[in-house]
Amino acid sequence: MQVILLERVAKLGQMGEVVDVKPGYARNYLLPQNKALSASKANVEAFEAQKVQLEAQNLETKKEAEAMADKLNGQQFVVIRSASDAGALYGSVTTRDAAESATEEGFSVDRKQVVLRAPIKYLGIHEVHVVLHPEVEATIELNVARSPEEAELQAAGKSIQELAAEEEAAAEFEISELFEDIGSAQLDEMESADEQRTGAPAVLEKDELDEKLDRDS
Repeated sequence: MQVILLERVAKLGQMGEVVDVKPGYARNYLLPQNKALSASKANVEAFEAQKVQLEAQNLETKKEAEAMADKLNGQQFVVIRSASDAGALYGSVTTRDAAESATEEGFSVDRKQVVLRAPIKYLGIHEVHVVLHPEVEATIELNVARSPEEAELQAAGKSIQELAAEEEAAAEFEISELFEDIGSAQLDEMESADEQRTGAPAVLEKDELDEKLDRDS
């Protein structure tokens, strides 16, 4: 099926070109999205009559899109999601999520403008493309985290693996401190008991202390 393009379509052609496409692609995408018209003689003549006006409109919208891209490029938006300890999301981040996160920060982005090269199913910072115009594209980042605090750490360059390792190290340190406190308390109790029994401060050799700790535990 032949259509005449009303705007640039990636991998297909520029505005005003007559191209061959599959009928389903034309009916389900190009025609309903007003990106093309069937290349009938009447439509081609109508396009030629409005070509200058259409090109002027395209140039204006392109300039507006470029101004938007200058502001949007490089922006990072936070998306909070539940995930496993390994970082796998319970679900995935969608184009709607990306558009809403950008809109909440004051940027007018429609989910149809968002292009995900691959599904986002893990925590971390992901690059996402936003098509603002057939000839203008911006690149943003989605900081997918389980909490605002985790998002801040990821923005600072720490990966989910590094965060997990730090949490594990902190937990091990707390456990170590707890056992040290328990050992000190047991030692104080033994020394106090010996003082009461002998009337003098207890002085224990290391081997004796180890044996007492083993018996008490």
